[in-house]
Amino acid sequence: MLTLYPVTLFLSAALMFLVQPMFGKMALPLLGGSPAVWNTQVVFCQGVLLFGYLYAHLTSRWLGIRRQALIQCFIIFLPLLFLPIGIPQGQIPPGEVNPIFWLLSLLLVTLGLPFFVVATISPMLQKWFSATRHPKAGDPYFLYAASNAGSLVGLLGYPLLLEPYLHLQDQTWVWGVGYGFLIVLTLACALTVWRSSGSSTQDRSESTGTHPTEPSLENPGPVTFARLIRWILGAFVPSSLMLSVTTYLSTNIAPVPLLWVLPLSIYLLTFILVFARRTLVPHSFMVRIFPMVALPVSMVIILQATQPIGLMVVIHLISLFVIAMVCHGVVANDRPATTHLTEFYLWVSLGGVLGGIFNAFLAPVLFSSLLEYPLVLVASALLLAWPGKGQHFSYKWFDFAFPAGLGVLAAGLILGVENFQWAAHPLSQAVMFGVPAILCYSFSTRPLRFGLGLGALLLASSFYTQGAGSVLHRQRTFFGVHSILVDSQERYHLLSHGGTLHGRQSLDPSRECEPLTYYHTTGPLGQLFAALEGRTAQWRVAAVGLGAGSIASYRRPGQEWTFYEVDPTVVQLARDPRFFTYLSKCSTDIEVVLGDARLSLAREPSNQFDLLVLDAYNSDSVPIHLMTQEALQLYLDKITDRGLIIFHISNQYLDLTPVVANLAQDLGLVCFLKNDLFLSEQERLLGKEPSQWAIMARHLEDLGDLIDDPGWQRLEGSGGPVWTDSYSSIFRVLKWNP
Repeated sequence: MLTLYPVTLFLSAALMFLVQPMFGKMALPLLGGSPAVWNTQVVFCQGVLLFGYLYAHLTSRWLGIRRQALIQCFIIFLPLLFLPIGIPQGQIPPGEVNPIFWLLSLLLVTLGLPFFVVATISPMLQKWFSATRHPKAGDPYFLYAASNAGSLVGLLGYPLLLEPYLHLQDQTWVWGVGYGFLIVLTLACALTVWRSSGSSTQDRSESTGTHPTEPSLENPGPVTFARLIRWILGAFVPSSLMLSVTTYLSTNIAPVPLLWVLPLSIYLLTFILVFARRTLVPHSFMVRIFPMVALPVSMVIILQATQPIGLMVVIHLISLFVIAMVCHGVVANDRPATTHLTEFYLWVSLGGVLGGIFNAFLAPVLFSSLLEYPLVLVASALLLAWPGKGQHFSYKWFDFAFPAGLGVLAAGLILGVENFQWAAHPLSQAVMFGVPAILCYSFSTRPLRFGLGLGALLLASSFYTQGAGSVLHRQRTFFGVHSILVDSQERYHLLSHGGTLHGRQSLDPSRECEPLTYYHTTGPLGQLFAALEGRTAQWRVAAVGLGAGSIASYRRPGQEWTFYEVDPTVVQLARDPRFFTYLSKCSTDIEVVLGDARLSLAREPSNQFDLLVLDAYNSDSVPIHLMTQEALQLYLDKITDRGLIIFHISNQYLDLTPVVANLAQDLGLVCFLKNDLFLSEQERLLGKEPSQWAIMARHLEDLGDLIDDPGWQRLEGSGGPVWTDSYSSIFRVLKWNP
């Protein structure tokens, strides 16, 4: 049994967490590569997991173990009707409304039943094992570690083993074969329940709360309301924190499975460690170092630090690990007797679902920024102040007075330093936040005082602007946080998505229609229009990605321009003359099509455009489904024989040059690259930003004078793998030292 049950739990969990990034990759091309796709899917899976735990709990209570096992032998075959897993043809998300409910319905139809059945396995098999006469049956919680180990292997196995080597169709068949093995193993486990002489004993003991071989657990007392709240909060905080870190990574690097699974893998690893049969990492040690990670990650959030990216990622992931260990340790140390096993997992699952709902559904509506991240950091500190078994909530008035004073001090320092316009200097930042952070750390021996102090520090940081000017407008959507800012000298309006600049317009009327940032007239895009000016009079231009509308400045009379934008809020902001006037004054006759660009372009006639500009970004990353073989084939069908395709591939973390080179070589296109990365101080003062562009054409002569410009270098494919809708891996293109 110590082989059969752990192997079955391991496989079920691996399948459950293998299918999540696999399905997410299927859905990304339909929704513009938003990290909200992954967060929504995680919440859906948490919800289905909750229902699976509820089913396991109720059927064991109402039917008994033996009859439950009999029913499971039938239910385990139902998902075969839905295999192989895939998105049905013709599924198109709505273009003008939040697609979250469409995505949830798609998940329900395609993934709901298979995921539900697999989700029932973990609590059910642990309950079955506790019904046997095995010496370990009294404390089957060690099997939870086996389940979470399978989850971890499934998550990491996808980006490391399946994604780089198998196409999506092959991945679905691998999952189906694994499910076939799970059926066999589950039937074998059910057989042990029926053959075990301890089964009937366990059924009879349900009402008495005893077990014939049950050892003494740490907290076998009654399930009180306070314990339920502790279980729920202990699961809520790490779940919310995990999704917050996921959003950060996906927004700033790329919305790909590799970066989805890292936070979730750490989250699961903490479950493995706290429920292991041997204590590998003492809970008391995690509690001691908790303030040492909570404060640094809070400073990173306050300062909006993104560089160096390697260090920033490590800080976020380490903080997730330590905080999740602390919170899950609180839950594990309070686990009940096996008579309450399924109930325990049910409440823990509920906490995880509530954390996911808070991040994916409530936070985007309640907050205009990613405020849930600092809030859950404060909640994690306050959780340690929650009274444990036999304890009562205690406090002193200093626990409230000292944090309040800390907040006033921090706010005063920030406002004072910013009045002298020194806020962006490292020494000024040390003054504003170093002293309050040290004082906050001095509260660490009292969890309530430390948590409130951390909250006061984060609240005071709302006065901090980094000397970059003020925020005119901020709006949060399914696709991210969009901010409109005016610089400190009131020369420009800026549009940012996450922490990345997406557009700038001069407030000087004489420069109002001048394209700035990556689209400057002296940059690669400006050179393209200048070099081909003689043949652009009647051009039809398609631009994927609107931003502030800067590219529209290149439109000339007689040309037809169409923008494709996935986020309705971006269109709203670009058309609002209070913020930007590229569309309202500089080029009024512009058509904007809402929806994912690939889906929208697929509906356009062939040979429709003379130029296709790919300038779509999710914060700092290009949605990968716009840079695949299938996408490029679609673009070629929509442009004329002499048409051009130009990619904006500027990226802090990914080197996309070999990607476009291999794509061009695969389809027999000529491809040139222009790196415009080193700018003079004068260029920066005029609003220009470094950029990198690649241009493709069917024929060399279609590029005009660009081929004679030494700044444009011809790209040749490396012969490496070509990105497709079913294959892409960012390992090869990561900039390890950006």
